Amino acid sequence: MSPIDRLIAPIDLPTNSRLAQPVHALQTEMEVEIVPQHRAPKVEPEPSAWRWHDLTGAAARPLRDPLLAVNFLLLAVGASCGPLLLRLYFLRGGARKWLSSLLQTAGWPLLLVPLCFSFSSRRRRRRHRQGGGDDPISSAVFLMTPRLLAATVVVGIMTGADNFLYAYGTAYLPVSTSSILISTQLAFTAAFALLVVRQRFTASTVNAIVLLSVGAAMLGMGSGGDRPAGVTGAQYAAGFGTALGAAALYGLVLPVMELSQAWHAARAGAAALTYTLVVEIQVVIGLTATAFCAVGMLVNKDFQAIPREARQSELGKAGYYLLLVGTAAVYQCFCLGIIGAIYYGSALFAGIIITVFLPVTEVLAVVFFHEPFSGTKGVALGLSLWGLASYFYGEVRHMAPDAEHQSSSCVDRDCEN
Repeated sequence: MSPIDRLIAPIDLPTNSRLAQPVHALQTEMEVEIVPQHRAPKVEPEPSAWRWHDLTGAAARPLRDPLLAVNFLLLAVGASCGPLLLRLYFLRGGARKWLSSLLQTAGWPLLLVPLCFSFSSRRRRRRHRQGGGDDPISSAVFLMTPRLLAATVVVGIMTGADNFLYAYGTAYLPVSTSSILISTQLAFTAAFALLVVRQRFTASTVNAIVLLSVGAAMLGMGSGGDRPAGVTGAQYAAGFGTALGAAALYGLVLPVMELSQAWHAARAGAAALTYTLVVEIQVVIGLTATAFCAVGMLVNKDFQAIPREARQSELGKAGYYLLLVGTAAVYQCFCLGIIGAIYYGSALFAGIIITVFLPVTEVLAVVFFHEPFSGTKGVALGLSLWGLASYFYGEVRHMAPDAEHQSSSCVDRDCEN
């Protein structure tokens, strides 16, 4: 046999040789014999870069938390009863617009009680944790970062300005009229959500915006017929404009709130976006907005006028102060419910929930204050309800495929329930 034939001839191996076994058998045996700690570490793909259009999903939370029901109840109480109490202040002799603006956020100290309980609970969990070192987040009194604090202060100033616009409109407009005007905040919220957090629009959202805008336009064309006694035409027009301006500004405030939460959630190393942190955000917003309105009260000398206004109030001195305290407490429920709705959903979701309870406020105003409810208001209310129903119908249809897709994706990844 030539040397070349020897090189290419097959080699006879004994049957018990490892090299004579099939390749797949060798692979199986090798996988069994390799010790786990000697294997090469699995390289996880790096997360994709943070993108601007992902902000809308960064702050969203699953709607399965019992605190969502609590937020819904707080928002129902605040949205339905707050405007009635604020209007009652003006109907019973009150005339201080900066004071009524301050009442919308002055109840923020009530939130310090749950924050104290939360801090105490974090401290207890840290002490009972076994083998854990000092956790700076669990031992911190406040969880807010400096950037989130600065953004929240800006939101607080915007809220204070919005409170004044709303109080000015409430002073000269019936509750039923101002409520329908405030319902247009849904259109402004949707528009600003598109610009600020890249909110995705559907046909139902566009339909709701158009219907709400038509309803507000009808009120504007038929304004003046429900003007309260003692209110001039100029005052009514100013109240109409400021109420519409309040709806527009609040439509910007809600997406900015969502943006600040999403930025914090996207930052590496920051505290998790929990409900405790949301309450802290509301405390800072309330404190800043209250300070903003307090400056206006100082300039307008409202603090000196409060005792005189209490003596002259139709409710009596005790009833006057009780109305102020009750208004502040009810509006704090509204504020906490709003920021909670953003935490569990989105700015547009919060705007929808506000709009849900506006018809309730309008009916209560007709019942308790005997306000006129003209045919124009009825048509505008019907358009608002139509737009609201259209929005919810579209959202339900839009969320069903997403929920099915998430469920199938979770099954493919063997997600744990």
